[in-house]
Amino acid sequence: MDMAFSRDADHWLFKFSADEWVRAGMAELRRAEEAYAKKNGRAGLAGARRAAGMALNGVLVVRPNEAWGRSYMDHLLALKVDAEAPARVREAASALVDTPLPGGELVALRTANADTRVLEATRDVLAHAYALVKRAEAPPQ
Repeated sequence: MDMAFSRDADHWLFKFSADEWVRAGMAELRRAEEAYAKKNGRAGLAGARRAAGMALNGVLVVRPNEAWGRSYMDHLLALKVDAEAPARVREAASALVDTPLPGGELVALRTANADTRVLEATRDVLAHAYALVKRAEAPPQ
């Protein structure tokens, strides 16, 4: 693990280690999958966004970046335009940011395909975050 990490229960970011943030993101992804399975698109999308953001908090633990902001949506908005991120990851962040939250004034027609797209986007962001965390934790060669 990154030697600079020091747990701080009162700090929004350092209350968990990078690995713990990624694991929290994976647990949140499971809750999002369950919400979509129960046809609750609002909870599914919110959970998917939260899952991706939690995993990205893990990246911030090992690679601080003020441009990513503090909220999960700030993280996703920054990742969407991050030139260092792979195109697929930027597209995944875009999908999570740009998918309208069900229940607003406009009725969005949802399909299982659209739900799957959001979940796959979340998995892509989680995988990217996991890779960055593991790369940062690896001893120099």
